[in-house]
Amino acid sequence: MVVQEDRVVLHIPATLVTEPLIYRLIKDFDIAVNILKAEIVENDEGLLVLGMQGSSSALKKGKAFLQEQGVRLQALQRDVHLIEERCTHCGACIGQCPTGALYMTEEFEVKLDAEKCIACGHCAIACTYRAVEVMFQD
Repeated sequence: MVVQEDRVVLHIPATLVTEPLIYRLIKDFDIAVNILKAEIVENDEGLLVLGMQGSSSALKKGKAFLQEQGVRLQALQRDVHLIEERCTHCGACIGQCPTGALYMTEEFEVKLDAEKCIACGHCAIACTYRAVEVMFQD
């Protein structure tokens, strides 16, 4: 079995936040789950950023299950954007990035490696120029 990795944002309706959705992904679909970020409040929409590992078939079936339940899925790499026009390349965001997704090039330019990014939002808070946007809505 070839293991694939996928990072997704789950928008969980308020009616489902107390359901064992992650348990079902693990048990029923044999998907390894890493919760990268969670904003879950009972009786309110929940947001989970997940790293998922499994076979291509398992990931496909697991995502279909979530969608059938009413969960809206979004690919993670679409969520964090570095706005070049606003960025002064000061590097304030780099020190706040726990994964090293933001880095300084040899030309002293801030760059974003979307593969490493977990969309935690620390960079957006650190940036006084609002050059980093974290968006979880379509």
